[in-house]
Amino acid sequence: METVKNLNKWANAHTYYSLDVFRIALGIFLFIKGTELMTNYNEMAEMARPFEGLPGGMLILHYIAPAHFVGGFLIVIGLLTRWATIAQLPILFGAILTNFLGTMHVSNLVLAIVALIICLFFIIYGSGKHSVDYYLKMQQ
Repeated sequence: METVKNLNKWANAHTYYSLDVFRIALGIFLFIKGTELMTNYNEMAEMARPFEGLPGGMLILHYIAPAHFVGGFLIVIGLLTRWATIAQLPILFGAILTNFLGTMHVSNLVLAIVALIICLFFIIYGSGKHSVDYYLKMQQ
């Protein structure tokens, strides 16, 4: 817990609007991906095809879209940002792995790697000063 407090203090002292825009852009990207996956079941089933033989394959399909949808929204408003980005990690690792197990799509691979790097950054940085987390903390 002390580590999180130290990270929050550091992030609030080094907050910039460009990082908030960056966080919001990540959230919008994940939100859009979640809605795309919810509306296009065939594409989602095709992406999950390499994982069909694994136990819990259907669980993967039912985790990806809601996690992107809800996590993207939480990241946009800056509420529980670290938890929302941690929830994205298995999906992003799976997206990278899917490109090597299934059909290689370079553009999808690059998007997954960039999103993974940005999520790792926001796990460390947090939501910043211009977020709901900061507002709620100041209301205590």
